[in-house]
Amino acid sequence: MAVEEFTHAGATIIAERRGGGPRVYVLVHGIGMGRTVFADLADRLGDGEVVALDLPGYGEAPEPRRVLTIERTADLVAAYLRARVRRPAVIVGHSMGAQVALEVAVRHPSVVDRIVLVGPTVDPAARTASRQLRRLLADIAVESPRVIALGAREYLRAGPRIRAKFRSMLVHRPEDKLPLAHVPALVLRGEKDLVAPADWCRQVAETLPDGRLEQIAGHGHETMIRDAAPAARLIRRFAAES
Repeated sequence: MAVEEFTHAGATIIAERRGGGPRVYVLVHGIGMGRTVFADLADRLGDGEVVALDLPGYGEAPEPRRVLTIERTADLVAAYLRARVRRPAVIVGHSMGAQVALEVAVRHPSVVDRIVLVGPTVDPAARTASRQLRRLLADIAVESPRVIALGAREYLRAGPRIRAKFRSMLVHRPEDKLPLAHVPALVLRGEKDLVAPADWCRQVAETLPDGRLEQIAGHGHETMIRDAAPAARLIRRFAAES
């Protein structure tokens, strides 16, 4: 395993790289999270190199001078892929990370092999901070103590600018970008996910030019944190398709 720092246009990401193989998976976390939440998923994606990111101002990555928009975050991820990965990647984005993955596919398709949108945000029916927070708290309330503790630690690390980061997430309109993502796309949803409802995820999959929806029984929004095995199986099968 190797950890590297990459800076572009005044913002820095931290990338943790492990393994090797015929493909590369890039894991992009959600709001308030960091690369550590992908530990179980990364271990289970054994058929390729896995690159887990800390976005600017999350995990161990330093705060940028200004909170990045989703678009600027996607530009940074794409710059990293061109400079350090140098081959099209399977970009796996969770929650807000799904918005970043979508923007990378739209703005920088040459660095993308395909995308996986796990519990994608933001559902247009709940595009306010209060509604998103209520959904998130309701979803977390039924999670395991391990997931709650890990999430709480990462939110604390996200620092005092978390409100500005929420605003950056909420102003982005994924529904406008979905028709422009001309890469194979898998939408993953835990069947009990209260943050990304079934109707919204179905709309995401149907609006993508080459999208499909899979649901994971017994899981909520944090499906890739608590027992990532079902998500890993679906992601690996999707990545192996010709």
